[in-house]
Amino acid sequence: MPNLNDLDGKKTQAAIEAVFDKFLFYKSITFEEREASMTASYSDMPRSYTGTTSDQTASIAMYNVDEPERRRTYLEKVRAGVRKLPVTERKLIEFRYMEDEYKRDLDVFQTDMPMGKNRYMEIRLRAFYRLAFIFHDFRLLQVKDLTRDH
Repeated sequence: MPNLNDLDGKKTQAAIEAVFDKFLFYKSITFEEREASMTASYSDMPRSYTGTTSDQTASIAMYNVDEPERRRTYLEKVRAGVRKLPVTERKLIEFRYMEDEYKRDLDVFQTDMPMGKNRYMEIRLRAFYRLAFIFHDFRLLQVKDLTRDH
């Protein structure tokens, strides 16, 4: 596994922000269940034997059960990873990336956590590097994809 010095800052930031984008998407978008089609479909194309049996209702039922669970697990892994951070880093990440309303960095370091821009960026960078390894352990991303030579 690569160490901290091997990580590329821009790749790490992009990967961590992608995790949080997906987190907010899953958190805010309601899951829509799929339904089986009850109308027959006809085709001019002759059917050929594929050796497989398909059961539309079973595959839809599995999706309707598995997908919400997969999303819930993803949300919980992200929350658990953020809880592992030191208090200041955790608050910064929660304010900036985990709340429902969109916030910019400026909003966070001027109102939610009053501090200078440089201090804010330093804390965020440390949090991102920690989260990269935490999220790797939770299998949310691959650290090897974040290295400079990859």
